[in-house]
Amino acid sequence: MTLLLDTHSFLWFWWDDPQLSETAKQAICDATNRKLVSTVSCWEIAIKVSLKKLDLGAPYRGFIHQHMVRNNFELLQITDEHLAGLVELPFYHKDPFDRLLVAQSLYEQIPIVSADPQLDAYGITRIW
Repeated sequence: MTLLLDTHSFLWFWWDDPQLSETAKQAICDATNRKLVSTVSCWEIAIKVSLKKLDLGAPYRGFIHQHMVRNNFELLQITDEHLAGLVELPFYHKDPFDRLLVAQSLYEQIPIVSADPQLDAYGITRIW
């Protein structure tokens, strides 16, 4: 199965944060699952680090790449098809990062690993 990790899910996984549900952790640890991290999550992290709203415990430069490689995560680029889906997406959720993750999930037809129940309104498969 291919999984799209919400920003908090992949940070919590990297930090072994107890907020990550056991179901989510098992899905991410399952070597048979392909794990994708969206460029939008990298962008969200960079913005939060620059605003001092997020401390990675290490410099941003190299942090994401290092942890992507270490955990065998793949980067999901934002495509025009994802953006076209975003244009048509109802405003059940106001967060622009989460909305783009939903658009990617819908277009790619893959579940999102996320604690956010608001995403369920879009009819996506959410693993938590």
